[in-house]
Amino acid sequence: MSTPNGDDAFLNELEKDVRAELDRAEASEPDDEVNGVPIGEWLFDPADVQREEVGLRSLLGAVQAMENGSRPKPAPAHPHGIHVAARGHCLSLVRAVDRPTGAARYGRMFPDLDPLGTDPQLLMRAGGNGGICDAAAVLGGLSPGDDDASEAAGWPFFGQLIAHDITADRSPVEGDVAPDALRNARAPKLNLEMLYSDGPVGSPYLFDVADPAKFLLGPDGADAPRNQQGIALIGDPRNDVHLFALTLHVALLGAHNRTVDLLRENGVPEAEVFERARIILTWHYQWIMVHDFLPRLVGASLVERVLAEGSRWFTPAPGQAYIPLEFADAAFRYGHGQIRHTYRLVDGGPLVPLFPDLVGFGPQPADRRLDLAQVFDLPGRPPAQRAKRLDGRLATSLIGLPEQVTGAVDTAAYRSLAVRDLLRGETTALPSGEAVAHVMNVSPLTVDELDQAWPHGTPLWFYILKEAEHRGGGDRLGPVGGRIVAEVLIGLLRADPASYLSLEPDWEPILPAAGPDFGLADLLTLGTTRDRAAGAAGP
Repeated sequence: MSTPNGDDAFLNELEKDVRAELDRAEASEPDDEVNGVPIGEWLFDPADVQREEVGLRSLLGAVQAMENGSRPKPAPAHPHGIHVAARGHCLSLVRAVDRPTGAARYGRMFPDLDPLGTDPQLLMRAGGNGGICDAAAVLGGLSPGDDDASEAAGWPFFGQLIAHDITADRSPVEGDVAPDALRNARAPKLNLEMLYSDGPVGSPYLFDVADPAKFLLGPDGADAPRNQQGIALIGDPRNDVHLFALTLHVALLGAHNRTVDLLRENGVPEAEVFERARIILTWHYQWIMVHDFLPRLVGASLVERVLAEGSRWFTPAPGQAYIPLEFADAAFRYGHGQIRHTYRLVDGGPLVPLFPDLVGFGPQPADRRLDLAQVFDLPGRPPAQRAKRLDGRLATSLIGLPEQVTGAVDTAAYRSLAVRDLLRGETTALPSGEAVAHVMNVSPLTVDELDQAWPHGTPLWFYILKEAEHRGGGDRLGPVGGRIVAEVLIGLLRADPASYLSLEPDWEPILPAAGPDFGLADLLTLGTTRDRAAGAAGP
């Protein structure tokens, strides 16, 4: 897919790639029993493999039909909203129809490790008001900038969107849910499902009736569209939880719409515009995760090792990906420790906490909009605010979440995000941080580094935050947390036959960039930048 122009070359290359992935999927079809474990006890849905084959065969047939000249012709305009984009998505590598029909399972990276098992009352004291996870106690001794990390403040919110793209677990925080009964309402793929949902056919309310190849935006383009009660019409309602997630979501909508414009300017047939824009945006998002997001979070050297040498603890076969609980309920909740105490939304504006001031779930007034240059380093703008240093402590606004976020709770401690994170790890029977470090042959943290002695071992989530403080300088994850995150995110791409890393590992971004290297800043500003050179006719 590296050729940006030329439909025939694109289709020929696509056919080769799809045939190769179909061969791999057929070869990996599971038997009734693997390593003595019956299918019914597996931690992933074995039907996913068969669904993957069906999707690949459908895609192969569509590509062959187009190569033989039977391209779909544009449908005539219709005054009641039936447009060319509202058709079967024959070109899409990431069709929602190919998602599992049932919820995907979670699994474990370290299945042989015993659950830690910590007294819930101890966890609630640690994560509650005045506990070791509460940053309020140390705020008085900090000078301006003392709590700043090296990276910009927006990066943990981008991580939050990644989490929303691959996980959606709505089981109760209090427990009473067996870990093997947990189900993920998201496909374990980095395919922007949170954005596209079921596309113009299955989710038409997300798209512009006058131009269904494009997303519908709010009246001034700075908010998501909303119903008459103010509920956002977006692919994942969690992206409306606060102003930062919403602003990033809207920026991605704008990036898709601008990509549609670029494709049309390059003469791409109208019937193909939506699907190509979707693939282009998805691949750029995946590339950014590997080459911009992960190096900042875990270090470039670890990313390069995992890419070059492969993973050691997370190696799902193509079409058989799952989400490890050690990732979902510990390592990838690192971002909670990077939330600043206060934020400035615009130049010269007041400093406000995330909650309750910036809580979402309603229309965003014009006087409460976020200038992305305040939280990301954008070309031609002054440096942004920095993220909070990782140190095991959470900002005060996260220790007392508003009811709009938590819902009604029976115990006041459940309003603390730290308590919820700690209890979540206990509910899903995670091992201790020390146990994982031992398996990885990593020197564990000392009691002094942990700030307190835990009776039987340290909860994995808290351990990873403290490891980031002492082994990552407060700026990035340490060897345990970093390895979990890098292996899972790269492993999900490798297990997805439609990802750029599976189909064309050497692929590079084709959308316009302000500098020599494409990054998240270029994607976030794409929808508002219309004077750059066009160059997006492929893949």
